[in-house]
Amino acid sequence: MNLPNKLTLLRVILVPFFLLFLLVDGIPFHGLWALIVFAVASITDALDGHIARSRGLITDFGKFLDPVADKVLVFAALISFISLGLASPVAVVIMMAREFLVSSMRMVAASKGKVIAAGKSGKVKTAVTMVSIVAILLLLAVADFGVMPGAFPMALVSNILIWICGVLTIYSGVEYLVQNREVFTGSM
Repeated sequence: MNLPNKLTLLRVILVPFFLLFLLVDGIPFHGLWALIVFAVASITDALDGHIARSRGLITDFGKFLDPVADKVLVFAALISFISLGLASPVAVVIMMAREFLVSSMRMVAASKGKVIAAGKSGKVKTAVTMVSIVAILLLLAVADFGVMPGAFPMALVSNILIWICGVLTIYSGVEYLVQNREVFTGSM
C-alpha cells in the first residue's frame, strides 16, 4: 500500500462525504463543502498518477483502483445532479454506457494481449466533464451565500453543461469503437 494507492483509496473514501454535503440541505454551506471535497478528491487523482509514475510506484492494485475511483467520483456527482434537477438522466445514462463500453473493450483487448490507450477525444471529454462538474458545484456554492440572482436559470445552465458532456461522450465513444473495431473483428 504505497502513497499513490493510499491517495486513490482516499478518493474513494471522500465520495460519501461529497454526497453528504451535496445532498443534505441542513448542513450550512453544503454546496461549498461539496465543492471543496470534490476538489480535494480531484487533486488526489492528479497526485497519485504523478507520484506513481515519477517514483516508479505503479502497481496492479493502482491500475485497477484508479480508474474505478475516478468513475465512482464522477458518477456520484452526475447521479446526484439528477436528483437535484441539475442533470438529464438521459445524458448521464449515455455517459455511463460509454464508460461500460470502453471498459469492456479494454478487457477484451487485454485478454488478447493488446493495451488500448485513451484517445484524444476521450481526454477532452474527461476534461470537459470535470470542468462542468466543478462549474455546477461552484454555482451551488455561490447559491449558498445568497448572492445568486433569483432569476438565474441554474438548472438550465447545468443541464446545458451536462448535455455538452453527453455529446462529447457520444463522439468519443463512436471514435473509440471505430479506432478499435479490430477488438471485435478478430484481426488483432
